[in-house]
Amino acid sequence: MKALRGRVWKFGDHVDTDQIIPAERLTSDNNERLGSYLFEKVRPGMSTSVKKGDIIVAGRNFGCGSSREHAPRALLQAGIVAVVAESFARIFYRNAINVGLLPVECKVQADEGDMLTIDVEKGKIINETKGTESTFAPFPPFVQELMDKGGLIAKIKEEKRCIK
Repeated sequence: MKALRGRVWKFGDHVDTDQIIPAERLTSDNNERLGSYLFEKVRPGMSTSVKKGDIIVAGRNFGCGSSREHAPRALLQAGIVAVVAESFARIFYRNAINVGLLPVECKVQADEGDMLTIDVEKGKIINETKGTESTFAPFPPFVQELMDKGGLIAKIKEEKRCIK
């Protein structure tokens, strides 16, 4: 996976999946529009301001709460390509990988609007605005491959096309 570069949206600790996408928006006719409801109760209007490639930087326990994959899907649909957090709820972390949203566990000094570059292969995050650098443990090769393919779901779909 090549480096990702994006603008920061800053959040604190314990951002739960109901904040990311409210439960009442999880109806089957909304599956293709989940991103338009992103953080609508805690940051109204955010979904219309997110640009493709933006990055969330958060504190501890990002994605806690319900174990639905709708939360990382909503982030992706809105344009968020990565979440950098001090720690993640385990199920959110795995769901993010499955749908192709990059979850990076790392403490980063960043403010809203800063520009970050995430070099996944080298395990580095560069805050271009502040001129600082943080490091994280690179992903194992099998996770790196999943992320390169767009997540587990995309990889399985690709493999099924190759088998036919």
